[in-house]
Amino acid sequence: MHLRDKIRNIAIIAHVDHGKTTLVDKLLQQSGTFRENEAVQERAMDSNDLERERGITILAKNTAINYKDFLINIVDTPGHADFGGEVERIMKMVDGVLLVVDAFEGTMPQTKFVLRKALEQNLTPIVVVNKIDRPNARPAEVVDEVLDLFIELGANDDQLDFPVVYASALMGTSSMDSDPAKQDDNMQAIYETVISHIPAPTESVEDPLQFLVTLMDYNEYLGRIAIGRVNRGVVKQGQPIAVINREGVTKQARIEKLFGFQGLKRIEIEEAGAGDIVAISGIKDINIGETIADPANPEALPVLKIDEPTLQMTFVVNNSPFAGREGKWVTSRKLRERLFKELETDVSLRVEETDSPDAFIVSGRGELHLGILIENMRREGFELQVSKPEVIIKQVDGQKMEPLERLIIDIPEESMGSVMESLGTRKAEMLNMINNGSGNVRLEFLIPARGLIGYRTYFLTLTRGYGIMNHAFDSYGPYYGAGVGGRHEGVLVSSETGTSTTYGMLSVEDRGILFLEPGTEVYEGMIVGEHTRDTDIIVNICKEKQLNNIRSAGKDDTVKMKTPRIYSLEQALEYLNDDEYCEITPKSIRLRKKILNKSERERAEKHRKMAEANA
Repeated sequence: MHLRDKIRNIAIIAHVDHGKTTLVDKLLQQSGTFRENEAVQERAMDSNDLERERGITILAKNTAINYKDFLINIVDTPGHADFGGEVERIMKMVDGVLLVVDAFEGTMPQTKFVLRKALEQNLTPIVVVNKIDRPNARPAEVVDEVLDLFIELGANDDQLDFPVVYASALMGTSSMDSDPAKQDDNMQAIYETVISHIPAPTESVEDPLQFLVTLMDYNEYLGRIAIGRVNRGVVKQGQPIAVINREGVTKQARIEKLFGFQGLKRIEIEEAGAGDIVAISGIKDINIGETIADPANPEALPVLKIDEPTLQMTFVVNNSPFAGREGKWVTSRKLRERLFKELETDVSLRVEETDSPDAFIVSGRGELHLGILIENMRREGFELQVSKPEVIIKQVDGQKMEPLERLIIDIPEESMGSVMESLGTRKAEMLNMINNGSGNVRLEFLIPARGLIGYRTYFLTLTRGYGIMNHAFDSYGPYYGAGVGGRHEGVLVSSETGTSTTYGMLSVEDRGILFLEPGTEVYEGMIVGEHTRDTDIIVNICKEKQLNNIRSAGKDDTVKMKTPRIYSLEQALEYLNDDEYCEITPKSIRLRKKILNKSERERAEKHRKMAEANA
């Protein structure tokens, strides 16, 4: 029996939060890959801090499980459409996919997004209906929904004949039966289905070497590490190789170290053959999408097609009055270095230089994609400012096209009218409505991506916090014209630089909602709250109370202030208007006007209106 018959390569795909990372945990624990006394943290695959805090997978990770005498390579992929670049590449590394679907929620926009990528690569699917122990679980309907989705995405007959395993990743149980009472208390059903249903690699070990770099990692000691699948031939430590870049240019190099995977660890190995997933170090300047080949016969593999970015922002050096107080890296040189370094591992990102050495246009797959980059940068000690996120408009055959998103919302029935009205003004088009009688309604829309910028906070207000909203990029469609989305409220802008006082804040409280607490340092031109009207007004929240011998200092202490609205990074980015920046430092997130001085702002606005009138 040939060695390749004992290898299975699979990717786990699912919508955010349907439990795939937890499922991988249980598959690892029950396979005997870990020693009995080895401490394994929960969601072991989500290794970076942001992934743990948000409970999402951002970067694809791979692990290997030994089951009986089989080696099962599992790649955990991101479920969020913003990380589509990752998902797309993973599909090139595997022969089959485990599609995990929540037994209650059913198929969601990202399920569709990741499944389409898998079917396009002609991979063999297995469906895992997870969370079978949930109250209200509806496994039979969910399997029907999955079948409808497969048909809609044009699956072939073999792909439509998928096996279904019912499981509870949290409890570590699985079964081929949809009755929750008949669950076996192990993951045997999943292992066995993978081995019997997913094909073994068919590539030949005899042919010249070909290896496509699918993921990148970096290590202080080893430098750049290329991860991917050996498409054919054999790869060995110390072997001379040819590297063919995306433009087809070949250069010579040597493999210094070769690693295989066992559990969550990388283990050094001497050689690997076609079908193996390995990590290679020692090749300088190697990039995603390049081919490692036999120097005597350098043949490139097809270049990876990568989804285009749909959203862009301008990243600017921090020039606010408080610049340099809280961060370690504040210069344009450091900002430029950091952004270009990100390009090495993130293929869906674009960075363009502008006429100003202090500003860079950064394009990505969505708000989450760019938000995660900014969050990582502030944790590393960077200070920067960013402009309002804008969708990327394309010209196709002389017609303006803009990105459209598929939006699925679950809301209480009583919120339906107000939500539909709010989406109507944002040019959303309703595609489907499901009312399963539980008091909740599921609505599906196609909406311009512009219409969703800044919508989430408003949506939660409309549904009193009960609404759930998911969306994924659908396609480019004809431009809907101006006036879609955007913020309609004006803001309260500080007239002074100083420290906010309770007295000063109480004096402007009836003008709107404040964004900070007393004792916060503010500067002229900083946004300190939202106005109740659609115009901006200047306020002084640093005002001190004039004390005399009739008024005592502590007389107003009993006055209760309203709770301020404190924004997270994503909320702050969504809130921005065209003439505003979000200032981001390791300790603070501040909203500000691009032009801080009031009279200069008014002059610029006058010039803009005159230019518009003349145009």
